[in-house]
Amino acid sequence: MSTIKPGIYKHYKNKNYKVLCEATHSESGETVVVYQCLYGDNSIWVRPKEMFLELVAVDGIKIPRFAYVSAVDEK
Repeated sequence: MSTIKPGIYKHYKNKNYKVLCEATHSESGETVVVYQCLYGDNSIWVRPKEMFLELVAVDGIKIPRFAYVSAVDEK
């Protein structure tokens, strides 16, 4: 599986997030994506990489859960 490119991503529900890095879960060894909300409290979250990259169905059309928008400094 490829490395997630750090930068700004748009969630399929139209909120923007900044991907900070990938990390490894200490117990399972699973790769997770560490990302920050670019709205509200700017909280930091993690999501399994496989889930971050998956396609979701919206009105019967499969689209990426998160789509790359730009590098952080191009925001």
